[in-house]
Amino acid sequence: MEVIHLEIRGRVQGVGFRWFVQREARALGLRGWVSNRPDGNVELAAGGDAHALRKLDQLARKGPPGAVVDGVAQLAPPDVDSLPIPFVIARF
Repeated sequence: MEVIHLEIRGRVQGVGFRWFVQREARALGLRGWVSNRPDGNVELAAGGDAHALRKLDQLARKGPPGAVVDGVAQLAPPDVDSLPIPFVIARF
């Protein structure tokens, strides 16, 4: 099982980005979370099959209609066992 941890920058809050990521991650059978950050970015951590993670990464780089992704940063990967099942929208 592999893990990704991303920070997505741009116009990604207020456009359904978290709901989009949650729906796609669950459809791909991934575990993890997505959350708005106070700085206006979105953060996501996901674990599962490598192919499914690549697909989620591609989808996150595009986002839902209305989103404008300016950049994606790779963050330190969390421990896969710390990621919730099913994939959730987290509020920290």
